Amino acid sequence: MSHRRLSPHQYLILAFVSVSAPLGDACLSQGMTHLPPISLAHPLSLIGAVFTPWIALGIALLIGFFATYLTALSWADLTYVLPATAFGNMIVELLARFALHETISWQRWLGVVLITVGVGFVAHGPSLTERPVALEAPSIDKELESSTFAQTLEAAAQLKEETTR
Repeated sequence: MSHRRLSPHQYLILAFVSVSAPLGDACLSQGMTHLPPISLAHPLSLIGAVFTPWIALGIALLIGFFATYLTALSWADLTYVLPATAFGNMIVELLARFALHETISWQRWLGVVLITVGVGFVAHGPSLTERPVALEAPSIDKELESSTFAQTLEAAAQLKEETTR
């Protein structure tokens, strides 16, 4: 199996995916710490929170994340994109510790390190699975010509007639 190399542009897209999600999540967290608790029973408070600067920035970053994530999925397999962007877990931990001043246990640090090391294994694999040429799908006309399919349709029509009488 040949390994298709990613272009520098594609690496930039993966980097943005890895950075934008943690930054967006950190902005949402920062914004929510300055607001009272929000309940789904009071949707106006939730709508009001969306227009605060930190939360609006977080939402914009997450929209950028989804746009670039979809872009990456258009040229690489999910099994490559998702682990390749897992470095974002390390960024989340660093932002939580140093920007949001959260306490992080050694078990969480260890888990993030293990995930990040696992990313190295995935990065050496192919970004896109080579698929065999697809066979022509049977057309609906061919299916209708099939006697078992036609018989099933006929039986369903008869059953419908009997139940409507």
